[in-house]
Amino acid sequence: MNSAAMYPPVSGPAPNMFGSVPGYQGPTAGAAVYHPLSAPTANIFGSVPGYEAGAGGYIPPPMPMQPTAPLEPGSTPDNWSIPALSEDDARKAFQSFASSHCCYSSSPADNGVITKMEPFNTYRYRLETFTESRSTEWAHKPYEGETPDCNTQPAPQPWEIAATPPKLFTKQTQELRVPFTSSIKDCNTCLATGKVKCEDCKGNGYKSCTMCNGSGRRNEESCTQCEAAGKKKCSVCNGEGMKACDTCKGKRRLLAFIQVKVEWTNHVDDHIVEQNSGLKAEELRSANGKELFKNSQYLLYPLLGFPNPAISEASERLIKEHQSKYAQTSRILQQRQTVDLIPITKVAYKWKEAFHSYVVYGTNNQILRLERVTKIHTTEHNGRNLRNRGWILLSGQKRNKCVYRTA
Repeated sequence: MNSAAMYPPVSGPAPNMFGSVPGYQGPTAGAAVYHPLSAPTANIFGSVPGYEAGAGGYIPPPMPMQPTAPLEPGSTPDNWSIPALSEDDARKAFQSFASSHCCYSSSPADNGVITKMEPFNTYRYRLETFTESRSTEWAHKPYEGETPDCNTQPAPQPWEIAATPPKLFTKQTQELRVPFTSSIKDCNTCLATGKVKCEDCKGNGYKSCTMCNGSGRRNEESCTQCEAAGKKKCSVCNGEGMKACDTCKGKRRLLAFIQVKVEWTNHVDDHIVEQNSGLKAEELRSANGKELFKNSQYLLYPLLGFPNPAISEASERLIKEHQSKYAQTSRILQQRQTVDLIPITKVAYKWKEAFHSYVVYGTNNQILRLERVTKIHTTEHNGRNLRNRGWILLSGQKRNKCVYRTA
């Protein structure tokens, strides 16, 4: 059953995909924010052939010109097993765990007697879909003598602009100027004056002296900081009350153009097969496992014939979801599916007449203590009496040390 090969077609661009700006039909992403009292009503951006609906929003990729090659099932591995954890490795993992915690004694790890080792190995299926998406927005920069090229030639469409993709499954963003869309506009933040009121001194050119609070006197004497004037020249605008416009950097004019934002994204979803070791799925998403299977191609075929049917079901479901979801607003460049076997062993041990357990998981033998412990503080204790009441001493037979109690 090749149900994963049936995917909905990529839809065409929605009406008014680009939005507008004030005086330009619809909101424009990335346009400058202008002062509400002085912004002119003139159309600062104008109109660009091929972008009459405006610039703004994600652009669906064009339909492929050539038919897509039929999906091919990937090869399946012959060996799905992994060696069992040895008692020696289980003890070493416990010793490493104890040494990495300041209040843990190594006595349970060194002297505890392992009574049982129970495997709970599980599988992790991971699907990655690497996509490229494109959106357009109006942008501008201070005009520095560039030659405007708007209307000199037809502007290329967003998906016609060449972009250099990164390594597969690597996130990256590029911003590219659309050729033949640039024009020169007066800066409407400063009304083409190149200067705006200094906000630091409110346009006064001076500020109240902080040493004398504007009185001109300090400790019954003339203030030496402001020479008894009670105010000082604003250092931001050098006393002029005006400063260079941040939008045009004092150039008075802007080079306005349409910009394409290209985003490469790696979408990742995991499925962890349920197991009864006590570990949660979230704790296993980043665990190191033994790679059993990896398959990468443009559009994946679901993994069939896996010994655990939950993996096959997850593969078919996630591949359908990814190909349906991400093909609507982006171009799928590559997909990759991986199956890892995560070794999990629950170890039961006896130490000082009490029984305890811990879990070793991952190929690097990480430890999770299943015993829920409560950290307390005591001034005097006797190791034997505490142990008889269900306490475990993990930090030595001394006063004022950390003691832990099993839940």
